[in-house]
Amino acid sequence: MGLVARHVEAAGIPTLCMSSALDITRSVNPPRAAFLDFPLGHTTGKPNQPELQRRILVDALSSLETMTAPGSVRSIPYRWSDDEGWKERAFAEGDNRLPRHDTPQYQDEADRRRAEAGGAPACPVCRS
Repeated sequence: MGLVARHVEAAGIPTLCMSSALDITRSVNPPRAAFLDFPLGHTTGKPNQPELQRRILVDALSSLETMTAPGSVRSIPYRWSDDEGWKERAFAEGDNRLPRHDTPQYQDEADRRRAEAGGAPACPVCRS
């Protein structure tokens, strides 16, 4: 997220990253970020609440007018619930990621051949 945002900013386009993971956001150091303390996957608000989602987006985008220091993170002041119990429940579900492998993993043999052949088309945005 931060690397892409910095590249886009270098081209003169302002960026704003929205995040629900403050520690990760700070570690990738995007030019500007709006942090919403909601569960992962709900960075723009609760499902089926378009008015809340709109307020969150408008508040986040207003950060473009005030955030000038590189790496600034603004907390957007909305609450997922009246208590913080949702955090304990979210973490109680555990980490179900699989262990990392030292070698690349492919979906199928054709995927492996394409990856090893390289020769990806040039990126139309960055022209590389």
